[in-house]
Amino acid sequence: MLIRPVQAGDHDAIWSIIGPTIRAGETYTLDRDLSRDAALSYWLGSDKETFVAEVEGRILGTYYLRANQGGGGRHVCNCGYMTAPEAAGRGVARAMHDHSLARARQRGFRAMQFNFVVSTNERAVRLWQSLGFETVGRLPRAFDHPVEGMVDALVMYRDL
Repeated sequence: MLIRPVQAGDHDAIWSIIGPTIRAGETYTLDRDLSRDAALSYWLGSDKETFVAEVEGRILGTYYLRANQGGGGRHVCNCGYMTAPEAAGRGVARAMHDHSLARARQRGFRAMQFNFVVSTNERAVRLWQSLGFETVGRLPRAFDHPVEGMVDALVMYRDL
């Protein structure tokens, strides 16, 4: 698996991953009807360093890395990860996470925080826990899930 910075020609592949995830509305706090251009602008924003994961020349995942806060909180980073449905169970998310940890350390971050992990996203919660993240906060009924209704969101954190 190759994980590399985004290139200009990657936008269609990235949209093919983030578009369905955004439309489903089950894991990210983005408007479900967000346009392609607005979604790509968000994912590739100037405040983020964005990468893709390739397997045999096909992009199966993408993630971004950014400072979670400015000023006195700038030593903590934040990431967002999305994978193609066919990548499930193939280690793509884990590989992107490992890459993001190494990149975060290179950039001088001392911790990583996920601000809003939807509690019903059990696969992600299990993965982050297995990778050393602790749930440091629970936001009751903070996410309006399109199927489950009002569900909790978790704040997850780990030192680097």
